[in-house]
Amino acid sequence: MKKITSKFAHYLYMVLAVAAVAFATTACSDDNTSDLQLTGNCTVKALALDQYEGSVDMASRTVTVRVPETYDTNEMSVSKLELSDGATADIAVGDKLNMSVAHSMRVSNGDVFLDWTIKAMRDEAKILSFKLNGTYVGTIDEAAKTISVFVPGGVDVTQLVPNITVSENATVTPQSDMPVDFTNPVQFTVENNTAKATYTVTVTKIGKPVMVFVGTAKDMSGLNAEEADACNWMVKNVPNSLYVSFDDIQNGSVDLSECKVIWWHYHKDGGVDGKAAFEKAAPEAINAAAKLRDFYNAGGAFLLTRYATNLPAFIGAVKNEGCPNNCWGGKEDSPEITGGPWNFLMNGNNSHAIYQNLVAGDDANGVYTCDTGYGITNSTAQWHIGADWGGYASKEIWENETGGKALGFGGDGAIVVWEFPAKEGKGGIICIGSGCYDWHTTVDASSDRYHKNVETMTMNAINYLMTKS
Repeated sequence: MKKITSKFAHYLYMVLAVAAVAFATTACSDDNTSDLQLTGNCTVKALALDQYEGSVDMASRTVTVRVPETYDTNEMSVSKLELSDGATADIAVGDKLNMSVAHSMRVSNGDVFLDWTIKAMRDEAKILSFKLNGTYVGTIDEAAKTISVFVPGGVDVTQLVPNITVSENATVTPQSDMPVDFTNPVQFTVENNTAKATYTVTVTKIGKPVMVFVGTAKDMSGLNAEEADACNWMVKNVPNSLYVSFDDIQNGSVDLSECKVIWWHYHKDGGVDGKAAFEKAAPEAINAAAKLRDFYNAGGAFLLTRYATNLPAFIGAVKNEGCPNNCWGGKEDSPEITGGPWNFLMNGNNSHAIYQNLVAGDDANGVYTCDTGYGITNSTAQWHIGADWGGYASKEIWENETGGKALGFGGDGAIVVWEFPAKEGKGGIICIGSGCYDWHTTVDASSDRYHKNVETMTMNAINYLMTKS
């Protein structure tokens, strides 16, 4: 190590001494106190936008301005701003703010500042969910302001307890969690500041449903978005239909003596590929398999869509007890956006009942189910056909070994729609495993030319199966 020379040491000492003096001069006054002004208060006392008074939350430093439900918040004027003594802000009375998103405001006082959040909140008066006795889920028609609830025939409708969730800050009358007599339709009024809405709730008793939607969830509120959209469509469009769980069927709590069709639309992000994977993913269905087999053997029909197409192997409907050999799927929260219309092929089955009255696309052989720009998981449960792998070298071999009849095909020849025809007193089964068959999307599909075909094809299948049970 080199020694520091005396000349260099003297120079270093002088530099440090000058720096110390400079720091002492700028940081402290003669009485040894700081010149920084740190005692200023940065409080927002009051704020209004377009004359709507805001509510000040000191803990979160947030000012919330409530406006009517349909109010235009894109350009709101600051009509009042009161701050603590001596404070200033980076906005002022008269400034126009786009309050479709939260706005940040900095309040300063001396050498102190605090950031505040200003947000506009529309008054909303909506019933977001409605359930009776914690079990029977209501179907909400927001446009018509109606709620329909279907309950088994043995339920006492004079003492049903509604479980209701409403918009933030809203109240509802009659109130949630108190018994209500639903012998006749009941009106529920939701109020939230300037917003008000009235919903009419009708409870319908179904003694013996003619059709049920079955699922692994205890009730409809436990269904995922894909399953719920399908189930809600059914209860709205098929008279005397109910949601039931596999546990309901297993323990005999639902009367299926007049039920003609059981529909299971089963979604799972990522797919369910293989018989063992299905058993692991849906143990509720496996536990109820004996009861479902009894229903099938007595002439009951099934509509099985998406990964529910595995079920026939467990109820004695598949000759070789096989399941679809090629299954996959995406995630609902990250769908694939279609680059063009999607379809599967009929290949000579155009006259089948399930394909009638569909909106036609460019290919007369195609069943179109969504248009360009649709968000889809491409959830597929199909039978690979070919000598390369999978065990079925041709469609004819597949039909002979499984006892099924192929009705729909992918572009590579895979079987994506099939039927186990009713015979020997057993009910018919329609299976739809095409990735094109999709109920829920995270994009706006209201103007989609072809998506209505999903509903039409499903209703066709239901009506067809009603005659096969």
